[in-house]
Amino acid sequence: MSLDLAVKLGLLQKNVAKQVGNVKKNKKKVDFWTQSEFEKVIATFDTSDYYQNYSFMLIWLLFMTGLRFGEAQALEWDNHIDFENKTLRVNKSMYYKNAEEYYITEPKTTASNRVIAIDSDTIRYLKNWKMAQENCGGSKWILSYNGLPTNKSAPYHIIQRHSELAGVHRIKTHALRPSHASLLISLGENAIVMRDRLGHEDIKTTLGTYGHLYPNTIIEVVDRLVGLINVETNEKAIKEQKNLVETNISRKKENKKWQNY
Repeated sequence: MSLDLAVKLGLLQKNVAKQVGNVKKNKKKVDFWTQSEFEKVIATFDTSDYYQNYSFMLIWLLFMTGLRFGEAQALEWDNHIDFENKTLRVNKSMYYKNAEEYYITEPKTTASNRVIAIDSDTIRYLKNWKMAQENCGGSKWILSYNGLPTNKSAPYHIIQRHSELAGVHRIKTHALRPSHASLLISLGENAIVMRDRLGHEDIKTTLGTYGHLYPNTIIEVVDRLVGLINVETNEKAIKEQKNLVETNISRKKENKKWQNY
């Protein structure tokens, strides 16, 4: 639990860490799955099995939306998904201690309160999952297989099992967020779109966290500059310039000649 959240919940009077001030730290390398790695992982799920269908939906939703895990935990069918307009409202987060003790909290920042568009594939998978969930008792929580919110350890075990089956490196749950950012960058999305979709308050956060994923995009931009500017030789202007230079040279020679008399 973060100290700020503990203050909100009344467990602490103040965040003592803020008294320490800013401490400079080395930036950690961001880990993520590429699109091809993700495709290998999702190919290992048997969605005809109820729990594996749930597991697939959990990993798919995090990868395809870039939601923070707490935001995904707090999603409810009635309040957050709009199937008709293909949007997902993110206005809550969840602190999960155990099955008996979990709290709905405000989003991390003001910018975290957002509405994001979701693709048709995700809509289709969500509809299928909702039907499967209802056939097993239903739940108000989108990511639930037993009526309760998703356990915070669930994605860890799912990733561990299926990354091994797929033969790709294991990542942490949070790394599905930069995985989504990497996907957006590969599609050519700009930093402003990423900022709004990921719920960052400042574009500096977006660029500071994911800017290093842009090198290939920069190369593509440079490649697009080739041939962009049309260069046509203006023969008339060049001839006039040559004549002007020759005239100036002649004048200088003439002046020098008169100076020697």
